[in-house]
Amino acid sequence: MDTRFKLMIIEDDASLAREICLSLKKLHYDAVSTEQFENILEEFIALRPQLVLMDINLPYHDGFYWCNQLRQISKVPIIYISSRDNDRDKITAIAQGGDDYVEKPFRMELLNAKIEAILRRTYEYQVKDRIFLNTQLCFDSDTQSLYFAGEEIDLTKSERRLFARLVECKPDIVTREELMMTLWNTDEYVTDAALTTIISRLRGKLNAICGEDVIQTKKGQGYFIK
Repeated sequence: MDTRFKLMIIEDDASLAREICLSLKKLHYDAVSTEQFENILEEFIALRPQLVLMDINLPYHDGFYWCNQLRQISKVPIIYISSRDNDRDKITAIAQGGDDYVEKPFRMELLNAKIEAILRRTYEYQVKDRIFLNTQLCFDSDTQSLYFAGEEIDLTKSERRLFARLVECKPDIVTREELMMTLWNTDEYVTDAALTTIISRLRGKLNAICGEDVIQTKKGQGYFIK
């Protein structure tokens, strides 16, 4: 299973951005470098990264501006990478919502250590009971919560129960009867037609968010997650 973290590099020095990308990919990260700087927020939403590396000196708007914009919609960790080495800039970087600051020039070993530490704090310590279904979709078996790119997906009680059962059995097929029993065991009576409605609604919701069919159908047998 591919569980690599996606990192977004916002650096206008093309050669440095390329070097960082290549180094991070060798470390098994899914690294993507920004090439258009007019609307970084739009690209961020499209990429849904788990961590952002942000330069301060950027075209159109500086890194402080974009960090502030990102913080209005996401809690994704942000590490500044900048040649500015004065305390005022470092204070501003943190005040705008940054999580760490690395001065240029830097060694990749240092940057990687900081990336690992922040990813561990942000995702591993908080989600030790999560099961990754792909690079961005994971299920917390303890709370029966589903997350995409670090953001929780709103599920009903029935949807949580059904999805938890599918994850528990993956990649095996779960019959409709088993799914109905899963809900009956929680004192919730569900008819065959109601089950069809719940599954259809859940699949549509996940497809809209993830852009793929997470729940698969085995005709005449039931449902499964790969």
